[in-house]
Amino acid sequence: MEQKLCVGADRLQEYAALFKGARVGLVTTPTGRTGAGEATIAALGRVCRLCALFGPEHGVRGEFAAGALVPHYTDGPTGLPVYSLYGADSKRFTPEMLDAFDVLVYDIQDVGSRYYTFLSTLLYAVEDCARAGKRLVVLDRPDPLGGRIVEGNLLAQELASFVGCYPLPNRYGLTAGEFAGMANRERALGCELTVIPCEGWRRDEMFPAWGRPWILPSLNLPRFETALLYAGTCLFEGTNLSEGRGTADPFAILGAPYIQDVEGLAAAFNQKKLPGILATPQYFEPTTSKHKGQVCGGVHLHVTDPEALRPLAAALTLLELVRDRHEKEFAFLPPVREGGRPFISLLAGHREFERPGWTAAALLERQRREQEQFARRKEPFHLY
Repeated sequence: MEQKLCVGADRLQEYAALFKGARVGLVTTPTGRTGAGEATIAALGRVCRLCALFGPEHGVRGEFAAGALVPHYTDGPTGLPVYSLYGADSKRFTPEMLDAFDVLVYDIQDVGSRYYTFLSTLLYAVEDCARAGKRLVVLDRPDPLGGRIVEGNLLAQELASFVGCYPLPNRYGLTAGEFAGMANRERALGCELTVIPCEGWRRDEMFPAWGRPWILPSLNLPRFETALLYAGTCLFEGTNLSEGRGTADPFAILGAPYIQDVEGLAAAFNQKKLPGILATPQYFEPTTSKHKGQVCGGVHLHVTDPEALRPLAAALTLLELVRDRHEKEFAFLPPVREGGRPFISLLAGHREFERPGWTAAALLERQRREQEQFARRKEPFHLY
């Protein structure tokens, strides 16, 4: 596979002066690697005094499951302390953590969807470094969903959470460095922010054009096509439908025990003639998560044209079909905490699903206006 892309982690030697004489901390995951496949932990350690590692969801080495709390621990290969940014008490940088470094480096390959928690970790890094007067260096990586297409409604501020931390659409078309710059400037945070940019990437390029292997951001995003579908089908996490965790193709295999007419559901979806996607009937038995050990009926979604596909439109269309075909059984999950918002509202960034009679068409019309506004709003922060 011929590589043409150079990411921030490949350019550490060029920017070594940023770290001279400083104690350096690193926020990373298994996706933090150079084009040669070397972990950023090792590459950064050669150009600076690396003193501490910080583990977001899934941990520095990817050893923790989705949603599992990450403890403080010692990294075996390096002997460095690993501070948790996904703990029971806090997901922010504590005074103790901030005292452990002078410069913080962030290197994680994000997936381009607002729900993914690495974005919240990055926002907290910008905010907490700003308050503590610490420099933040983002080793930039492109958005695997491309930097041109925007899809979805803006997150309502009253629904901000760790699965939606900023007024972005579901698919936002920004790199990590661009988002950090946007948050820093729009909220006047005053963070001393440096972005080590990519080379060889155009905004209209999705992951297949990079010439790099797909490194799993988590075990439930095994392929680029999964990440593309996830921009829409993550919404199924807020329903009593399985989103395919515990199957061979999470976020592409979707269904529930109460769905029996799998042929009819797949046919109804395909009759919508949505671009870039096809559904086939599927029975499956999840090995974990919702409906574990139960036979579910549903569909398997296949990406036929990544450029044409609008995953959020596809997800909303399928949700409406299931609701209408299974009015008595289909449901959104209740709030996790008493008095809290339903998880579907936190994921969606709006409260329309809490109202009876919602339609995919109305939601898509609403998001069309908001995504057009956001596409203009984000342009001043483009680095590429």
